[in-house]
Amino acid sequence: MAASTLVLLALLLPTAAGPGLGLPRRPCVHCCRPARPPAAAPSPYGHVSAGDPRWGLPRVRPTIDISILKGEKGEAGVRGRSGRSGKEGPPGFRGPQGRKGQKGQAGPPGAPCQRAYAAFSVGRREGLHSGEDVEAVPFDTELVNLDGAFDLAAGRFRCAVPGVYFLSLNVHTWDREETYLHVMLNRRPTAVLYAQPGERSVMQAQSLLLPLAAGDSVWVRMFRRDRGNAIYGERGDLYITFSGHLVKPAAEP
Repeated sequence: MAASTLVLLALLLPTAAGPGLGLPRRPCVHCCRPARPPAAAPSPYGHVSAGDPRWGLPRVRPTIDISILKGEKGEAGVRGRSGRSGKEGPPGFRGPQGRKGQKGQAGPPGAPCQRAYAAFSVGRREGLHSGEDVEAVPFDTELVNLDGAFDLAAGRFRCAVPGVYFLSLNVHTWDREETYLHVMLNRRPTAVLYAQPGERSVMQAQSLLLPLAAGDSVWVRMFRRDRGNAIYGERGDLYITFSGHLVKPAAEP
């Protein structure tokens, strides 16, 4: 009985021994080596023993202010080549209308307008036949003759202001005789006035526009043929007229 009681106590005694029973718990050591203290936690400062005053302090990593080490600003480099132009974008929206600006100052007066004029209107009161050895029809009545450009005796208008001219010729035919006239530019016929022989005399007219250069001559030619060629006239009335005027000067824009 005593022996069994001792065995039971030997089994229960290690389990019950603890903080509650006041018995210290000794570490297990080898029988051949002395006991060592437990290993300390790794120190942030490297290998530090438990007795070192740095034991348990946080590890501090030193930092360097990079701005202190920054050097002076360098010189600007060479400018690179321009890039390619981009695609044209879509048009933007129309902006609001701006305010009305102030009235500007009046400009200097312009040069006076210079307009060129040229005109003539002449007539013949006596009739004329081609058999009288006449080529250019002379005139004896001056109605309008600006700057004296028309020579009545020679029957010619000499152009002093180049441009486009309107010309008109009016005659009275002679009964039973042919009437055949040309409006001439220098030596070139430009228009014809013609009437066949008839029992009655009639009024005939021709008109045209001609570009004239300075120095050009315009006149009326009585065309010579085998048959009679005549224009009628009398002292009391004016049946034969030749007129012209400048429509547009060549120098006008």
